[in-house]
Amino acid sequence: MSTDTTVQSGRLSFLDFYLCDLCPWGELRGFARFIVEFLYFGFKEARACLFAGLFFVSIFLVPKAGLFGLPRYDVLLVIALAIQFFMIWSRLETWDEAKSIGLFHIVGFALEVFKTSGAIGSWSYPDFAYTKLFGVPLFSGFMYAAVGSYIIQAWRLFDLRIHHHPSYWMATLIAIAIYANFFTHHFIGDYRWYIAACAIGLYARTTVTFRPYDHDRKMPLLLAFVLIGFFIWLAENISTFFGIWSYPNQLGAWSTVHIGKWSSWSLLVIMTFTIVAHLKHIKRQIHVPE
Repeated sequence: MSTDTTVQSGRLSFLDFYLCDLCPWGELRGFARFIVEFLYFGFKEARACLFAGLFFVSIFLVPKAGLFGLPRYDVLLVIALAIQFFMIWSRLETWDEAKSIGLFHIVGFALEVFKTSGAIGSWSYPDFAYTKLFGVPLFSGFMYAAVGSYIIQAWRLFDLRIHHHPSYWMATLIAIAIYANFFTHHFIGDYRWYIAACAIGLYARTTVTFRPYDHDRKMPLLLAFVLIGFFIWLAENISTFFGIWSYPNQLGAWSTVHIGKWSSWSLLVIMTFTIVAHLKHIKRQIHVPE
């Protein structure tokens, strides 16, 4: 085992050790391999979603009236902070990773403040909370941090390696354009599809190698962005159903979030991925052609 692997395994939980370092089923073939790899893929995905999963379960379980005299949004903030501290305490996240997740929180919260402002009104948080700032509950940034946490955790659990990644300056430029468009499209037009076309061209040759069990598998990185975006869109539908926030067309009665939001979330995943890709220990697993 390499030094990097030894250091890394030192901060793995007991479950992670069995998911990543052991292959108890030995060499498998045919249908048996498919079943084992499928199950391991599912277990690792669930483990990578630990932060997001616990947080969204809290959304379902915390009553609209709140708990112990605290409004619902405040309870969700306490729970999100507790989950984050647990991830660091249990060494499931390093401090460097936690700092990146904190950046996702700040970036997401700034977007929330803009989108919920009186001049824009893209969506709203109707409930009262002591921890609202500029009309936005502080817990909301953790919804964006949860996406970053998932990518960081999946990177280690699946031993991700990126091939033919574009130059970092180009990837960063696209990420900035994606984020800026969330703001500027209210004033100068929505250039989402132009930016998406640029991103497709930039990542067209990029592939991700991952290891569900003991063999490497490969897929286009763009497909991963789209799939993650889809599941975030599903989570958004569930969250609005429980009234955590509401779009203008959901104020009278709930309706599904417009399918166009899927593209927005997929672009946000690209931006999040770019931030994660700048972490030192992750850069070692990214190949950028000369």
